Amino acid sequence: MLRIRLIVTGNLKEAYWRSAAAEYEKRLGAYAKVDIVELKECRVAESPSPAEIEAVLEKEAEAVLAAIPPRAYVIALCVEGKQLSSEQLAQKLDAVMRDSGELCLIIGSSHGLSPRVKSAAHFKLSVSALTFPHQLMRVLLLETVYRSLSILHGGKYHK
Repeated sequence: MLRIRLIVTGNLKEAYWRSAAAEYEKRLGAYAKVDIVELKECRVAESPSPAEIEAVLEKEAEAVLAAIPPRAYVIALCVEGKQLSSEQLAQKLDAVMRDSGELCLIIGSSHGLSPRVKSAAHFKLSVSALTFPHQLMRVLLLETVYRSLSILHGGKYHK
């Protein structure tokens, strides 16, 4: 069974986000063992300078990099990543299941991910050219992974 670790910076504050995420975690349980690691988002000034943002991202990077399982295939979500269809992501996950059996997905803070985290990733994924709140992105990513695994297992969910 595929092992998935989702590393996220920040937590789900509203009950409706927690409920939606829990639903997809439950659904994913049919195909994978899911582990979610929530890391604390570093505080930054209301209008931070680029240097302040870089410092915060580097501090967050330490915690993110420490949470990555050693043998996992790492996918970082970032705007400059590649967009895939559900079927293409399913094929990528199929390869991960065959090769390592362990997947690590990373969602950064509201300022993104440090270049060190991005370079540690095997693949950079962009879910959309649109910008989404990080809480919604967690739910969207869980749904996307569930849909891809459903495709691999012959489910009808993706149609």
